Amino acid sequence: MDPLNLTHLGQSGFRLATGDAIVYIDPYLSDFVEQSEGPAMRRMRPAPIAPDAIRDADWVLVSHRHADHCDPHTLGPIAANCPRSRFLAPFEVVDFLRDGLGIAADRLSVADEAWVPLSPGARVLPVPAAHRTIERNASGQLRCVGFLLEAAQQRIYHSGDCSVDPEIVAKLAAFGGIDLALLPVNECNYYRERAGIIGNMSVRDAFGFAGEIAARAVVPMHYDMFAPNSVHEEEILVVYRHLAPAFRLVLPRDCQGSAACS
Repeated sequence: MDPLNLTHLGQSGFRLATGDAIVYIDPYLSDFVEQSEGPAMRRMRPAPIAPDAIRDADWVLVSHRHADHCDPHTLGPIAANCPRSRFLAPFEVVDFLRDGLGIAADRLSVADEAWVPLSPGARVLPVPAAHRTIERNASGQLRCVGFLLEAAQQRIYHSGDCSVDPEIVAKLAAFGGIDLALLPVNECNYYRERAGIIGNMSVRDAFGFAGEIAARAVVPMHYDMFAPNSVHEEEILVVYRHLAPAFRLVLPRDCQGSAACS
């Protein structure tokens, strides 16, 4: 297989270079969440690149409206500095990008459940995300999505914020294997819910989910940005060693502009 270059940007953000397209997924590269919600949500790691420095985006995929995925202080500069870039997102994100950030409607596509070509050699399928349940509007459009990308003879699945759900498992398992799954591990629990944090899969949930969709490699994500929503890397490694799943575990810090993740 030809390699794909994947760079982790923090939280659920990634830059994917497919060979003929540069795709950003859920980039959060500012301090907007701290500014909106207070010092408890201060970044635990600096942004690897300033939003104003991004000049190469062909596509930006946004999984849902939460600010650590749909960050106006990141998406606005990308839209301005990459005038040919296009955005694929659920309906309420598209409304925000158009009405809140002034991005032209012809650059915006609603993430319906159908394949979207990204370039001659790459395409993406928006799939449901359960955050914590699958939600659709009256027209059947998804409120939160994940993305299944195909490029260079590989499939990469970015779940967005997601819990384990049988509809999602069945949809992905039907493909007969995922080369790389990017899955959240910031578990939902009582204390996070009390603090207003929804949470996602636990480490064990994510590993079980990866097994059901026949993932060959897994990158855990969404655990390194905010202290109230964090997971110790040691916990991830202990569970992986204990369960000894069939897939290869790749830590986000090993996804830094190389083919190591693919």
